[in-house]
Amino acid sequence: MSEMVNWLAAHFATCPLTPAMVMDATVHMRKAERKKLFSQDIPSMRTAEGRWYEAVIYETMLHLAEQTPLISGIARKGADAPPVRSNVRLGQNGLFYSNIGDIKIRGNGQDLAEFDLLFLDQNNQIAFGEIVTSPTDMKDFEVEIKFKKRLIGYIYGQASVPFLLVSSVDVSNHPIIKRLCKEPDNVVICTDSCESIKALFEKRPVAKQAPRKAPASTKLFRADQIPVKRPFDYKMLHDERRQRVLELVQVHAPQDAYTAPDDLPQIVKKVLFGGLYPSAARALCKSYPLSIKGKEMICSELAGKFSKVVLAVDLPELSPILYFRTRQRREYLKMIPDKTGGFRFESIRTPHMAGFFLWLESIQPTLGAQLAGEIVEAFIGQSGEKPQVKPPVKSPAKPGVKAPGRRSPARASVRQAPREKVPPVR
Repeated sequence: MSEMVNWLAAHFATCPLTPAMVMDATVHMRKAERKKLFSQDIPSMRTAEGRWYEAVIYETMLHLAEQTPLISGIARKGADAPPVRSNVRLGQNGLFYSNIGDIKIRGNGQDLAEFDLLFLDQNNQIAFGEIVTSPTDMKDFEVEIKFKKRLIGYIYGQASVPFLLVSSVDVSNHPIIKRLCKEPDNVVICTDSCESIKALFEKRPVAKQAPRKAPASTKLFRADQIPVKRPFDYKMLHDERRQRVLELVQVHAPQDAYTAPDDLPQIVKKVLFGGLYPSAARALCKSYPLSIKGKEMICSELAGKFSKVVLAVDLPELSPILYFRTRQRREYLKMIPDKTGGFRFESIRTPHMAGFFLWLESIQPTLGAQLAGEIVEAFIGQSGEKPQVKPPVKSPAKPGVKAPGRRSPARASVRQAPREKVPPVR
């Protein structure tokens, strides 16, 4: 199966870019993106340049596909994607096109993975490609590639999933890329820089170029029409994983127990435990300081500022997350562990992240103070140190008064509610 990606790596240089090809690549972009390709606003230009470079590689792959029977098809993308697209909704599972023609796999409506390129080989087996224009966090990149391989392998029933990396910067000597390329189904292609390729443009306005119909290549296909070998219900898999994680939390299992292989597919990346009751949110705030841009939250003001708090954990990192739903705007503040043992603001989740936002909106309060505290305690040690609590100043004991028993400072304020029973997911 790796024969196709190996052929592409070996023959990529046999299809040199020409002024006509770089101009043709712009028709795979939206007009708004083409306008920014030579913009004086550098951030906008870089974004448009990244989309254009993807289109250049896509155009090159279309040319190469015509030269070999090893490639039976390349998935349409960008402006070549089908005009009729599905609005994001809960319950969607499988391959879908976004409103700008990106190829995504969704689970219960949220985007699990995005693919720059999708190929079918001569046996109609799937391979995917990633296109980068700058050095990235390669540690996260390696995790991402392994997850995408696992996801495609599970849904489409493939024992192996070839992967092709195309980069406009030379990453071939990076240790992680070398490690990825040791696998027989992975290859890397390094091209000229974006600046060098842009020099091929002839002096004519790119943005005003007349729109061209999608190529009439027989090798193009719709990604959302690839037959699924294993239909999946992501919400059901998520709920089963959630139940198992909660069972491990309640028996104080060691950390490696959470990531040990089991009979469930390893495609659930985040467990949403549920919403916190207001009393649980206040108790958690007292035990784990919460801060936004360096300013600590006042626990008594949480209910006035936020209508909901959702507790989650990333897998396999075992990093806990809090999502705070603001009352003033349709947005969630994502809070991640900081180095002091509390949580700090990282980013915002808005309706733009349609599927995940809808999922957060559907969650209702189900977690009391005790269970929420046990969940955070189970994972906070993975992300930071416990808060440094100063020992109390001892005062002289009064005659006849028994000294109170000692309690863990991290758990003292989350033991006030009775222990909740979590019903099993059927």
